[in-house]
Amino acid sequence: MPNVLRAVTKSKPLKPLKTSFFNRDPRAVSRELLGKVLVRREGRKRLTARIVEVEAYLGEGDPAAHSAAGRTARNAVMFGPPGIAYVYFIYGNHYCLNVSCLPDGEAGAVLFRAAEPMEGIEEMARRRGMELQSTRDLRNLTSGPGRLAEAFGITRERDNGKDLTDSRSDLWLGEDGSAPPRILTTKRIGITKAAEMPLRYVMADNAFVSGPRVRLAGRMRG
Repeated sequence: MPNVLRAVTKSKPLKPLKTSFFNRDPRAVSRELLGKVLVRREGRKRLTARIVEVEAYLGEGDPAAHSAAGRTARNAVMFGPPGIAYVYFIYGNHYCLNVSCLPDGEAGAVLFRAAEPMEGIEEMARRRGMELQSTRDLRNLTSGPGRLAEAFGITRERDNGKDLTDSRSDLWLGEDGSAPPRILTTKRIGITKAAEMPLRYVMADNAFVSGPRVRLAGRMRG
């Protein structure tokens, strides 16, 4: 593989996030999810990536949220206990990974939009049918919710309803003690309803954030 992997973050020991971490307003969860690590384990293989971009969805009062119309079979996870994977299929061609927030019975979630690859990069590229010939290729590997889900082999059938706080699972979220990042807040992207709401959170100056760089014009919070 080319030298595009030289700058990839090295993995550190990971500690799973607790259920209480997610038992809060999705906006608070979103900010603190930046810098945390998504883990996929398959036998001896382990894929990891640092979360660099997320969006908050606020429940039944948020027109852009799947829960806006009330509880259904499709969105039931959003109303369930906190810390559970909510996976849906969109545009007929890709999956999106979310995590439920707030107490059981209250709808809320965070969408994972982009991550910085760490471990298992060759396997991620294989799953996406990519050859990593340049730094740009590496940046595109898990930049965008559909790309991220494909790289990690995430599907609704396989992963919807999994407890992302359980490190015994093959899909979970952890932290490695890294310093809190600087955070940029912007409008949500890729949607039409309530797109003006400043509920997209990104790690400032991170090359793995999705979308054109011009979209990063927003409000900085440290």
